[in-house]
Amino acid sequence: MSYSQTNDDILSRIARLPWIMILIVFGLGVFGVAVLYSATITNPTESSLPAVHAVRVGVALAFMFALAMTPLGLWSAIAYSAYLGALILLIGVEVAGVTGGGAQRWLQVGPIRVQPSEFMKLALLLALARFYHQQLVNGPAKFYHHLIALVMILMPVGLVFNQPDLGTALMLAATGAAVMFFAGMRYWVIIIGIVAVVLSAPLAYFYVLKDYQRERVLTAIDPSRDPLGAGYQIQQAEIAIGSGGAQGRGYMKGTQSQLDYIPEQHTDFIFTVIAEEFGFVGAVGLLSAWLLVLALGFFIASRCRSYFGYLAASGAVVTIAFYVFVNIGMVSGLLPVVGVPLPLISYGGTAMLTVMAALAVICAVNLDRDRHLNINGIF
Repeated sequence: MSYSQTNDDILSRIARLPWIMILIVFGLGVFGVAVLYSATITNPTESSLPAVHAVRVGVALAFMFALAMTPLGLWSAIAYSAYLGALILLIGVEVAGVTGGGAQRWLQVGPIRVQPSEFMKLALLLALARFYHQQLVNGPAKFYHHLIALVMILMPVGLVFNQPDLGTALMLAATGAAVMFFAGMRYWVIIIGIVAVVLSAPLAYFYVLKDYQRERVLTAIDPSRDPLGAGYQIQQAEIAIGSGGAQGRGYMKGTQSQLDYIPEQHTDFIFTVIAEEFGFVGAVGLLSAWLLVLALGFFIASRCRSYFGYLAASGAVVTIAFYVFVNIGMVSGLLPVVGVPLPLISYGGTAMLTVMAALAVICAVNLDRDRHLNINGIF
C-alpha cells in the first residue's frame, strides 16, 4: 500500500467519525473549564485548577482520537489480555497496594502511582464483549455462558469492593450486567437477579458494608440527622440546587459556591455550582447534552454488524451513563455519596480518561460498523 493510499484511509476514517457526538463532548469540556473557574475563583490555592483542567481536556480529546482510530479487530484482539492484566494488577493492589485516604487502591511503580480499577472498567466490557461475540456467532448464548460471564464480573468486583471502593465496584457490576443483558440474557433471569439483590440488601447493609458506608446510606436517607457532620455536604448541596431556581443566580454569582459552603465543589459536587448559577434550565441543558451523547452511542451500537462492536459500544454507553446519573443523584441527595465525578466537568484526570476511552470505543465501532468479525473477534 502506498503512502497516499494510507493517507487517504486515515482521512476517510477521520471523516466518518461521529462528529456530532464529538462536538458535544468538546462543548462539555469547555463548559467544564468555565464552571471550574467559577467554583475556584475565591480560593487562591485552587486558582490554577481551571488551566490544568483545560490542558487535561485537550490531552483527553487527543487520547480519544488516537484510540478511536484503532481498528475494531484490534480492540477485540487485546480484550482478554487487557482483562487478565488488569485482574493481575488488582491482585497486586491486595498484596502490595499503596494506601491513601483510608483505602488501598493504588500501585506505586517508581514515581508513578496507578489505579488498576480504572483500567478494569474498560478491560471488563471489552472482555465480556469478545466472550459473548464468540458464543453468539454460533447462536444464542447458553445459560452456562452467562455463568462464566458472571464469574468474569464478580472477580474484579470483589477485589475492588475489598479496597474498599464501593463506587467503582458498583460501576463494574452495572457495566457487566448491562453487557449480559444486551447479549440476550432471558428476562426471567434478570427479574430473579433483581429480586435477589433487593432481598439481600439488608444483609449486605449489616454484614458487608463498612461503618462509613452505612453512615453514607443513612445520611442519604436523612441528611438532617447529622447536619454539622456527615449530612453537612448534602444539605449545603441541596440548598445550592434549590437556590438556583429556574434560571439561576448568574455566572459567578452563586452564594453557596462563591462563599465555599460546599466541600469538594470543584470535584464530585461541581453540579451544585451549575444548578445554583445556571438554575433548572442550565441543569436540564447539561443533562440533555449527556443524554444526546448516550443516545448517539446506542444508535451507533445498534448499527454495528458484529456482536463484539454492538456489545462493546453498548457497555461503553452504560459506563458513561453511570458516571453522569450516579453523580447527579449523589449530589441531589437521591443516592449515597460514593465519590463518582461528573465527566468532563469535575476536576480530575483519571475519570476523564476512562470516559474518553469509552467514547473512543464507541467511535471505533462507528468506523468499523459494517465490517464482520470472525468467531475470534478478528477481521
